[in-house]
Amino acid sequence: MIPVNAPAVGDEELARLSEAVRAGQISSAGADVGEFEERWAAYCGRRHGVAVTNGTAALHLAVACLELEPGDEIIMPTFTIISCALAAAYCGAVPRLVDADARTWCMDAEAVRHAVGPRTRAIMPVHIYGHPVDMDPILDVAEQHGLAVIEDGAEAHGAEYRSARGGTETWRRCGSFGAMSCFSFYANKLVTTGEGGMLVTDDDALAQRARLLRNLAFEPGRRFHHEHLGFNFRMTNLQAALGIPQVARMDEIMAKKRAIAAAYMEGLREVAGIVLPIEEPWARSVFWMYGLVVDPEMGLDAEALAKRLADRGVETRPFFLGLHEQPVFRRRGWFMHQKFPVAERLARQGLYLPSGLGLQPDQVEQVIDAVRRCLP
Repeated sequence: MIPVNAPAVGDEELARLSEAVRAGQISSAGADVGEFEERWAAYCGRRHGVAVTNGTAALHLAVACLELEPGDEIIMPTFTIISCALAAAYCGAVPRLVDADARTWCMDAEAVRHAVGPRTRAIMPVHIYGHPVDMDPILDVAEQHGLAVIEDGAEAHGAEYRSARGGTETWRRCGSFGAMSCFSFYANKLVTTGEGGMLVTDDDALAQRARLLRNLAFEPGRRFHHEHLGFNFRMTNLQAALGIPQVARMDEIMAKKRAIAAAYMEGLREVAGIVLPIEEPWARSVFWMYGLVVDPEMGLDAEALAKRLADRGVETRPFFLGLHEQPVFRRRGWFMHQKFPVAERLARQGLYLPSGLGLQPDQVEQVIDAVRRCLP
């Protein structure tokens, strides 16, 4: 079976990890944590990095830093992983959903403008499958209404967006937008620490609050005295040691991802009945996962195609089920009677192919052949 993701970690990571073990720096107190924070924040063009246990924790921490009131709203896409809504729910906030853009599968930037209400306090754009959100309109709305922006870059390490705000076009790396940006370093990400995540920001006060809350809100100089409810979100030094060498290889990692995407594009572009990922002129995607959407007129949905591919030795994953269709939220009375047609079509007709950094060229060709043979 060709796995949907095979990570690629090597001798540099092993050497760094071994050094940490030999030095006894295995908890969150090791020196590698600070170095990883500095390196990743600098890569994203940020001043501060706060390493945490995973990407969901990073989002939770970011929302907690805003000190929202119960019932305050965060605009986010319905087509995303449940972590985004969990971060809001854990803090007493309510997700206010918008549909996906049919071309990029990211949140519809124009829909964000119409979603702002009297309780809206923040916007959470999510870069889906490695393609950036159209950020300029979202930043304009946030500025107009005084909203915080929490950027979810978990799937877009190294991706870039061409911003024209201020009258000058500038390529900016995902992770550099808004009040805070959040990343995941799960095993299938471009940079992996196995598990792990990070919040990055330019705001000194937000960074200070994030570090406080991450570590059980121990007060500086008075460790077991607590003025706030904190979290145990610390990243271990072993995880940080694993991640540091990969930051230096980001150009190589992105080139591999884009090469996989180019091979899929070349091999599948003439196949009828499927829609392949696009790359807008204002975006430089890293194609974290290479997805495709089956035309319903083919008489086939994503689940049926996935079964056919599995029979040919190809593992896949379904696209996200929209937040508005998640049973756990329906039981809370959220999103009742809300319909988001683009997200619903993507959820039923979309899947992604093996895309990991360990994927070999001959495996890509096998996947392409399997897709061709599985379609009517």
